[in-house]
Amino acid sequence: MADFFNKVKDKMSAVKDKLGEMIEKEEDTFLYRIKKRASELNKRIVLCEGEDSRVVKAASVAAKQGVAKIVLLGNAEQIAKDNPDIDLSAVEIVDPAASEKRAEYAALLYQLRQAKGMTQEEAEKLSYDNTYFGVLMVKAGDADGLVSGACHSTANTLRPGLQIVKAAPGVPLVSSCFFMVAPPAGNQYCEDGVFIYSDCGLNENPNSEQLAEIAIISAKTAEKIAGLEPRVAMLSFSTKGSAKHADIDKVTAAYRIAKEKAPDLALDGELQLDSAIVPAVAKSKAPGSKVAGHANVLIFPDLDAGNIGYKLTERLGGFMAVGPVCQGFAKPINDLSRGCKWEDIVATIAITALQTQM
Repeated sequence: MADFFNKVKDKMSAVKDKLGEMIEKEEDTFLYRIKKRASELNKRIVLCEGEDSRVVKAASVAAKQGVAKIVLLGNAEQIAKDNPDIDLSAVEIVDPAASEKRAEYAALLYQLRQAKGMTQEEAEKLSYDNTYFGVLMVKAGDADGLVSGACHSTANTLRPGLQIVKAAPGVPLVSSCFFMVAPPAGNQYCEDGVFIYSDCGLNENPNSEQLAEIAIISAKTAEKIAGLEPRVAMLSFSTKGSAKHADIDKVTAAYRIAKEKAPDLALDGELQLDSAIVPAVAKSKAPGSKVAGHANVLIFPDLDAGNIGYKLTERLGGFMAVGPVCQGFAKPINDLSRGCKWEDIVATIAITALQTQM
């Protein structure tokens, strides 16, 4: 009998040790860290798409985990009917059509846009739109940030953001990035557990000056939000002059501009992808580079490359794609990929809360 109890005790001890290892491993993940940091800020984040079950699920989870205080826009009765198994007791649900704030927000919108030709009637009509209503909440200080785009286009999210919240002072353009989170098993080329990919969702064909700005602000995002020491690679189909083309000239010019504006930033280009993240290739193609082989911020030359690149990494590489996260707004306004999962939305909520500190 004593042997039996000793075996049970040993088994329980082993299970306890394994559970401790799992908890310790979870606490060491990028997603765990950003959610924990976000929860300490206690920010109020508005989600505009109460008609989308993924958004409703994310609202419930984020509120329960304390990632942020959540405001979900939509008709409360319809949301409950469409999502009977989701607990929304910790979520504030606001219907723009019935809100006592709507008239106030319509007046604010008219004040902001009348010089651009908007009439009071147009402002009144737009105040019923969930995204406009949400952005006006942020502008008025009734919310700290906004997340939308799960079932609406990027234009639907960014248009009111650019019209109402606008770019931060001194920021020449709004851009976007993805946080590409390595799978649980890890990835040999992802030393920090996460890459920053820019710009994969907004600027179609940035010129050299714009590409330089995207590199600089993406490095700040990597540092302030992801907690990384940024190592920035300006990507191309050439490494250090291995090919000649006008597209390569754009990237090399962007590198020079960014280096002049941010001389202390660990930055290099032009680099092919393998030169940027594979140490053995970097040793051959870009010897002496402090970035090549170890880059964690990847700057794509245009939207074609960026969009294709992040989706390949997500679908074939098993990475989690969080974003597109917008960079450069005066207050956090974030777009989602329409192919996102509810887990991606929770992560974006955490990032939006953290952006309030930038």
